[in-house]
Amino acid sequence: MERFQGSNPGKFVNQKPAIINRRIVKHPYICCCLNMRIAQIAPLWERVPPFRYGGIELIVSLLSDELVRRGHDVTLFASGDSQTKAELKSVHDQALRLDPSIKEPGLYEQMMLYNVYKHAHHFDIIHSHVGCAAFPYSEFVKTPTVHTTHGIFTPDNEKMFRHFAWQPFISISESQREPRLGLNYVHTVYNGIDTQVYSFYEQPSQPAYLAFVGRLSPEKGPIGAIEIARATGMPLKMAGKIDAVDRDYYHEKLEPLIDGEQIQYLGEVSHEEKIKLLGGATVTLFPINWREPFGLVMIESMATGTPVVGMAMGSVPEVIAHGKTGFACHSTEKMIEAIPEAMKLDRKTCRNYVLSHFSVESMVDEYERAYQMVLGAYLPPKKELW
Repeated sequence: MERFQGSNPGKFVNQKPAIINRRIVKHPYICCCLNMRIAQIAPLWERVPPFRYGGIELIVSLLSDELVRRGHDVTLFASGDSQTKAELKSVHDQALRLDPSIKEPGLYEQMMLYNVYKHAHHFDIIHSHVGCAAFPYSEFVKTPTVHTTHGIFTPDNEKMFRHFAWQPFISISESQREPRLGLNYVHTVYNGIDTQVYSFYEQPSQPAYLAFVGRLSPEKGPIGAIEIARATGMPLKMAGKIDAVDRDYYHEKLEPLIDGEQIQYLGEVSHEEKIKLLGGATVTLFPINWREPFGLVMIESMATGTPVVGMAMGSVPEVIAHGKTGFACHSTEKMIEAIPEAMKLDRKTCRNYVLSHFSVESMVDEYERAYQMVLGAYLPPKKELW
């Protein structure tokens, strides 16, 4: 089987038939009805799906279960406490974040990857959600690995991405891509959610409040959310986890601004509590100050009917239908000005927008298409001598 030539997904070299489960298809776009043997590699830090916070783990859960429902043979490599319809393989009995005895989490990731690639011949395709970690392993097996880039590029990881740029990549938004790296992008697949578990709130709760859901970290902009709430005079309800790396930021910068009255921090809420919080809000704030690759909370909010006012960075202009399901603004001042207009938006329009653009079904349709593209065009690279 052949791989994509460079970064052009439409160019092939010496194309050969793709073989899946002993069935031969001569076109690079393989019929969706053919069942595939798929390995999904999830981060070990959280379980799949996450109990509370974990966007990547939620996407892996939805993707794996829907692929199983469609008849594919899926093996999920994840923490031992994960709940899935796929066959679960694990190297530890619980999410690493929950085990205080774990001092070197990277070692568990390496053990997991060893298990994946030791059995690579049992799969038609391997789908990695763990950043750069799987790059070197995939060089030594015939089974293709496709990587979803859930995170951002940094000066350090860019070196790895450049070195393995020939491998097939899937972006989660167009804005996430970095053309200067020359990565072999095969597709963009927007994240999706199971819309059935998000109740629609025809009217927001009274008294009205603004919502902020996300990690309490500088790049997520919680201080900006507080500034907006104070400027509008509206209460703000905040929920999200505080990672160890952000504890000093929380205690020194954020905690002094939380008065427990107008500005409330609810802690790390459950999925059900998050839906209630978002659905009851008048507007959800997304005041990021970094290039957010996607921003799952935006579609979660709109699924409940609540419009989103966000900073127009990263994927925000791709996810929000400006003027219909919220507003993508270029400054905190513009976000403040947009709040009254967002309160007038039709909540049913917000809901329908997610149903038609960001459902789990549409997400998995696109992932199947990406798998087909990779399997129809994959050829491991020739090994170079040192």
